[in-house]
Amino acid sequence: MYINYNPNPLQNHVGDCTVRAISKVLNQDWEDTYLNLCLFGFSMCDMPSSNSVWGAYLKSKGFERFVIPNTCPNCYSVKEFCEENPEGTFLLALGSHVVAVENGNYYDIWDSGNEIPIYFWKRKED
Repeated sequence: MYINYNPNPLQNHVGDCTVRAISKVLNQDWEDTYLNLCLFGFSMCDMPSSNSVWGAYLKSKGFERFVIPNTCPNCYSVKEFCEENPEGTFLLALGSHVVAVENGNYYDIWDSGNEIPIYFWKRKED
């Protein structure tokens, strides 16, 4: 199920999907998440929104990365991922977007349920 979620202090809707999604799965506020990603980016000499930076940050927080099988590359949606994963904490990477998933619900500023995930991060203890 889609749940509207926007922790951005100014309720911005563009360019910060990685920060928003990570703040949700880590139960952090937007500002702390943004600052931590910037520090990771600085230490890695890369932008905080770079896949390698936010991936390293998630890994440091106990997440593992998995690839979605390519059996039907255009027919497996965020909604279907949630239906198949009713428990657990995930972060889905789409082509140019990132979505938080917790216990079968996806959290975003728009209903991204029909979008196609490419890979995902899962919290290890889930």
